[in-house]
Amino acid sequence: MPLPLIVSDEVRALVPGFTHLAVEARGLVNGPSDATSSALLDEAARRLAERLDGRAPDQDPHVAAWRAAYTAFGAKPSRTRNSAEALARRALADGGLPRVNRLVDAYNAISVAHLIPVGGEDLNRIEGGMRLVRATGREEFVTVAGGEETVEHPEPGEIVWCDERGVTCRRWNWRQGPRTRIDDDTTDALFLLESLAPMTREELLAAGDELAGALRKVSPGARITVRGPE
Repeated sequence: MPLPLIVSDEVRALVPGFTHLAVEARGLVNGPSDATSSALLDEAARRLAERLDGRAPDQDPHVAAWRAAYTAFGAKPSRTRNSAEALARRALADGGLPRVNRLVDAYNAISVAHLIPVGGEDLNRIEGGMRLVRATGREEFVTVAGGEETVEHPEPGEIVWCDERGVTCRRWNWRQGPRTRIDDDTTDALFLLESLAPMTREELLAAGDELAGALRKVSPGARITVRGPE
């Protein structure tokens, strides 16, 4: 049964036109980054440089739309960048994109190549469904700071993803919590691609299909379902 994904009316009213696409993958085999996943990242960085043609990532229309969305709920987009912009900046820097593990490399590559925020969650660590809401400020976000587990609370009105246990990602797609993130033991995962105008439905579908293909490359035999756009 697909994992329920609900976008609250408050979020849709604040940021009209938000669309998401989900890719569910089961029977995955993860592990350290390898030649296949590294090649995906290298190709994504090449495509990004070609797309931007010397411009900064925030000059791309889709990244600019995300900056406006962050401003709408009170975040400062130059301090807390959406995940696509943050990755793009790393791709263009001297150090290049980080190698994390095969599955994370695969979805990071799609994010960079298409300049779209993409998140990955371990399906077996999500409690109940997932909801995109405006926070009250009382929700708990468990993270790690200075090597120690700590609990933060989102700002009132901040847009967050959460499940029945608490916040899974702060400031929409800025910082994921460690509880549900993909690691070497992940076998079932949800990948969420998030778009705003001017990205079209066709462009979002293309990114989702490419992610499905990348997952098959890094984890042959996985059962993959593309859901949406919604």
